[in-house]
Amino acid sequence: MQLVLFDLDNTLLAGDSDFEWAQFLIAKGVLDRELHEAKNRGFFDDYKAGTLDIHAFLDFQLQPLARHARAELDAWHREFMTTRILPIAGDKARALVRSHLDSGALCAVVTATNSFVTAPIAREFGIAHLIATIPAQKDGQFTGQPRGTPSFREGKISRVEDWLESMGLWWSSFERSWFYSDSHNDLPLMGKVSDPVAVDPDEKLHAHSLAAGWPILSLRD
Repeated sequence: MQLVLFDLDNTLLAGDSDFEWAQFLIAKGVLDRELHEAKNRGFFDDYKAGTLDIHAFLDFQLQPLARHARAELDAWHREFMTTRILPIAGDKARALVRSHLDSGALCAVVTATNSFVTAPIAREFGIAHLIATIPAQKDGQFTGQPRGTPSFREGKISRVEDWLESMGLWWSSFERSWFYSDSHNDLPLMGKVSDPVAVDPDEKLHAHSLAAGWPILSLRD
């Protein structure tokens, strides 16, 4: 058996779904442009620099979900998929996912972005399993808080291991394991698999991959 894990933002997608969701809400007038755009870009810059305060970011990211009815959020997300996500879900990424699915590998998306934003995107790629930051709900409405361990940096390892254990599996259950990512923030999880692959990597991950002899590929069309 083989295990294949995919980061989502700037890996399978030629962009960041987290960032795009906030920009989408700003464009619709749901979020105040002056207040939120600078914060959104600031958090994105912190992520790229490796200095992101995940809890401060989740407070920013999840609070808008709590202020709107789920039916309204779902309708916005359908529009978001059409206008923002499908244009950045390229053919090369789809073909890579399909090749692993067709091989019979157990595949999952592992992302720091919350599951409300990312679950429909994982389904669009045909990937049944999603390991993402979970936005807490009460009576079907989002609370604005995360539940459990955020799927970020070392948290991705613990979340993947919890998922594997829930199926009676472990790293040793697999002949080979892959993790595809663009970001140096994912170095902890990349170090756990037998086959780490850098995808259109940032500067730090590119340098690390060259030094470690990891393959580097591009999924940009």
